Amino acid sequence: MNSTPADSNATWNSQEKFVRAVYMNTTVVILGLTINYINAAMIHTFNKHDILKMNPRYILFIHLVLNDLILLTTSICLFIFIFTFNTVYFSICFVFLLPAIITSQNTPLNLAFMAAECYISVCVPLRYENICTVKKTYIVIGIIWSLSSLTILPDLFILLATEPLQFFQSKVYCESTVVFKSSLFVKKRDASHTLFLVVVWITLFYTYFRILFVAKAADSNAKKARNTLLIHGFQLLLCMMVYVQPMLIKVLLDFFPLGSIFFGTFIVFQIFPRFLSPIIYGLRDKTFRKYFINIDMCTHNKTMKMLS
Repeated sequence: MNSTPADSNATWNSQEKFVRAVYMNTTVVILGLTINYINAAMIHTFNKHDILKMNPRYILFIHLVLNDLILLTTSICLFIFIFTFNTVYFSICFVFLLPAIITSQNTPLNLAFMAAECYISVCVPLRYENICTVKKTYIVIGIIWSLSSLTILPDLFILLATEPLQFFQSKVYCESTVVFKSSLFVKKRDASHTLFLVVVWITLFYTYFRILFVAKAADSNAKKARNTLLIHGFQLLLCMMVYVQPMLIKVLLDFFPLGSIFFGTFIVFQIFPRFLSPIIYGLRDKTFRKYFINIDMCTHNKTMKMLS
């Protein structure tokens, strides 16, 4: 009886915020689980067939899928931390934040090496078996992880040297620029992103135009490789949008609430590219698609037998 309109409005706003948070978290989790299920099925298909394990192209592809799986899982956890708990203990945040940063750096580098593999298979086919071996492919993957890790290690050392012990025991807003407070972090992050993307774009343009000349001879494999590189470029463009996400959020703040902006940009820049990877690189490939469908049918038949 003594409640005021202000109290009612406050209660209504709290309920509305709670419903919005549940909707956003549920949507993100469902999409993430669906994509990760597809990614896990791709990895299972790869592990079941030795012919795929001996091909550098499929090794690089499955590494991209595994990298996407890690990135998507950690990113969704960080999303839930921000929207549900707002702050979490540093140790928990760091466990998810560090892999998310490293795997986000891995993606453009992996695309560059996949483009180089396409170029060698089409333009230098006689030397392909000597250049693209299984051993060298795993060395390349090691280089990718090393380069990505080196971009974050200086920030980690600065953090350990400058922050008091209480900071590592406290709760933090789990976002990279908040955890790594050094002013050098943003500058170094932007510099490393720019360097990686420039190198990858040069690689994509060079390999695309070289393959384009070969494709004029009506070689079907060259045309397919050309189309694949176009897809590489499109996915790389989506990866680049993650780097301009902070600036985009500042622009959109004048028109939309922060929560809606963060949710929308997360769907477009984090989840959507991860959804494309298994489709455009796995299901487009006839060989991989054949094995993938066979594995899926066998799993379905076993499930039906267990239920019957």
